[in-house]
Amino acid sequence: MARTLIKGGTIVTATETMQADVLIDGEKIAGIAAGDHGWEAGADRVIDASGKYVIPGAIDVHTHFDLPFGGTYVSDDFETGTRAAAHGGTTTIIDFAVQVKGERIMDGFANWMAKAEGNCAIDYGFHMIVGDVNPDSLKEMDAIVGEGVTSFKLFMAYPGVLYSDDGEIFRAMQQAAESGTTIMMHAENGIAIDVLREQAVQRGNTDPKYHTTTRPPTTESEAVHRAIVLAELAGCPLYIVHMSAKEGVEELTRARDRGANVFGETCPHYMVLDWEDHVSAPGFEGAKYVCSTPIRPRSEGHQEYLWNALARNDLQIVSTDHAGFFYDDDLHGPRKLGRQKRLGEGNFTLIPNGLPGVEERLNVMYQAGVVEGRLNLNRWVEVCCTNPAKMFGMYPQKGAIAVGSDADIVVYDPNASFTYGADTIHMNVDYTAYEGMEISGKPAIVMSRGKVVVDGDDYVGTKGDGRYLKRGPSQMLI
Repeated sequence: MARTLIKGGTIVTATETMQADVLIDGEKIAGIAAGDHGWEAGADRVIDASGKYVIPGAIDVHTHFDLPFGGTYVSDDFETGTRAAAHGGTTTIIDFAVQVKGERIMDGFANWMAKAEGNCAIDYGFHMIVGDVNPDSLKEMDAIVGEGVTSFKLFMAYPGVLYSDDGEIFRAMQQAAESGTTIMMHAENGIAIDVLREQAVQRGNTDPKYHTTTRPPTTESEAVHRAIVLAELAGCPLYIVHMSAKEGVEELTRARDRGANVFGETCPHYMVLDWEDHVSAPGFEGAKYVCSTPIRPRSEGHQEYLWNALARNDLQIVSTDHAGFFYDDDLHGPRKLGRQKRLGEGNFTLIPNGLPGVEERLNVMYQAGVVEGRLNLNRWVEVCCTNPAKMFGMYPQKGAIAVGSDADIVVYDPNASFTYGADTIHMNVDYTAYEGMEISGKPAIVMSRGKVVVDGDDYVGTKGDGRYLKRGPSQMLI
């Protein structure tokens, strides 16, 4: 097996920062040491990491590739999406297999496995979206644990599509408590939101900005509160996805303070973008930033509150909820997806919900978090790399620089600088939500299980490098 030495770098983990070299033997980390260790003579490749950080590969536990949504498909499939993730320093993703109404959970899982197998550039796993809670699917929730699926997502939003009522949610939570698995929740009051959306369109309020105003913070915080109450009653762990409103995080914080096994995720776009400058942009430009939960007004203090919550561990993970859609014509892709965001011109309720972001997360969090003084280096690694692995049963195989861990490693150059634009990204989409953002840092080398897959600006991996991950139970439970 090939041996690689990463020398001269500063290792940064969730708990330590140290000058040391890393020896990789095949797919695993074989040694970590400072000083004269004699490893260089026996190495097949030596990577000079002088002046750079050596961190665990980033993990994005919330992506959507090859997903039908809103009358179209997300623009990235597993090949293009995972390749773009690798460019951004992400070496593992967990996507969502979907069970739709009338379908077995096992069939939904098989469908998504077929989409991903042989196409992923990096390692991957699946959560299971349970879109049809019934006695048979509750039994299958237990059976699919044997396939390494230990987390199940439910929706309090999207009535008529993926929505589950309180009784269905509670039954699924009881099943999760019995099987030792985790429930993930899209927490928005979808019934109330649908009324507000209908009323807005009737008034002629059809611009993209009304996507946010018809999803006010209370529709998020009420659902967060209700989900927590049901989870505590059922005795199951709860993970709230894509939290955007300070009121919702306050509900989460109160529950954690009383010892509940509840956890929260946010996304970079909620922390650095805002309703005033982005969703309310002139014309139809705001459609680029339409997602659910919505991007909220900076003037209401949401962004500052999210940063503070992340720093004090009231929020534990930063993921992307990556779901890209073309704004203008897709002229070159294999699907010819067309002007996807523009499906909602004249009616914001028809804009496909979602933002691209799987490539930018690590850099945006470094810039806005570390460089701008909101997070320290260790917390940056913790929320982007280590906590995701612990939360979803992959640690220390993933999310760690430790002897025996997978050699998923990013050599990160804090002295690199660039500005985000459509010409800087590798995702299959025609814009970046972070257009014009200046970044002081960038992955120089990205390794997946000991193999260099990104070298500078070049993708040097191979389609199908990624392997499916069978996950265990959460390692973050109280």
